Amino acid sequence: MRKVPFVLLVLSLFALLTTPATAAATLPGGKTNFVVALGSFKAGTERDNWVRLGDYTFSTTGTVTARTYLWWQRHPAARQSTGTTPNGDCSTNAQAVGQTVVRACPVQTAGGFLRAPDETKTGTFSVSGTKLHITWRTDQTWSEQWAITARADNKLVRLDQTFNSLATAGYAYGSNASLNTGRSMQTVRDYPGTLMLDKEEWAHDKTGHLENHPFEIGKYRTCTTTTWCLTYLLTNPKEACAEKPSCIGTGGGSAINDRSIQNYIQRIASGDRRDTWWSWCTCLTRNPDGTDKEKCYTGNSHVKPMLQILDDDGEFHGWVGVEASFYPRNDSAVPRSHDMLAAFRISDFR
Repeated sequence: MRKVPFVLLVLSLFALLTTPATAAATLPGGKTNFVVALGSFKAGTERDNWVRLGDYTFSTTGTVTARTYLWWQRHPAARQSTGTTPNGDCSTNAQAVGQTVVRACPVQTAGGFLRAPDETKTGTFSVSGTKLHITWRTDQTWSEQWAITARADNKLVRLDQTFNSLATAGYAYGSNASLNTGRSMQTVRDYPGTLMLDKEEWAHDKTGHLENHPFEIGKYRTCTTTTWCLTYLLTNPKEACAEKPSCIGTGGGSAINDRSIQNYIQRIASGDRRDTWWSWCTCLTRNPDGTDKEKCYTGNSHVKPMLQILDDDGEFHGWVGVEASFYPRNDSAVPRSHDMLAAFRISDFR
């Protein structure tokens, strides 16, 4: 065996002892776990729009991992039932106009949201002041830039998208709370703060924008038996349902003037941040003459998967979410312009 000269051995050991350790990467706002909603929306297109919902986990090694659900017009996913029907103290089996609670219908969500995320990807990131840059290791060039804003108490961080090579809309919030925990529906219902809705959307070949829209969580009813569910009948919404023929009583029928919207929010699992929001115009379950067609709407309802925003203490501060409402018929006779897609946030920190 060849012996290593003593002098070289000493020099090698000295080099090992004196080599500076690799500096830890700066986390965005000092936070590890982020919930993220993204969307790619282009007016005049019917096959290329998509939304993603998931989480980003940042490491002091300078790497980031994303786990996301993808809903894409090229592969429209059918709605699926969560298996939950709200009980009698927060819903009704009645179908008459003027009811004050929602109907007892099985809650729907976007197809695939009951299972684990579809995608996992890794990348590298860097933080410079209040700017976050991410480069993903994917087949196509994909980079993101976000502006970092910390809440006054530094327990919650908001990311505002400034550039994304693929997405046109994005919302993200981060803290050091575990991604494997969420708040109960009772806690959500009792939240004392003011939640506001902002969103970017695509529908009927057009893009749209909404901001500073009140989200009155305190008006939702708590279901005492199905405790993971909340319901709310919005009786006079700003979003008019009245343009629907069955809402205004065309075809010789008497006007029923029902503009109400059925709203359901449900917790998907106790071991993570998943919730879902389902809504539809009550009048869509009626014929133009006002007669009942069905109790629970089976058509193009709004399904909106969401992830809870939690601060370092695990306190609830709203959601990031997406709408992935694909027209039920998936054939060449039906244009994808009937789809409804959106990326949004509902939060007190905007």
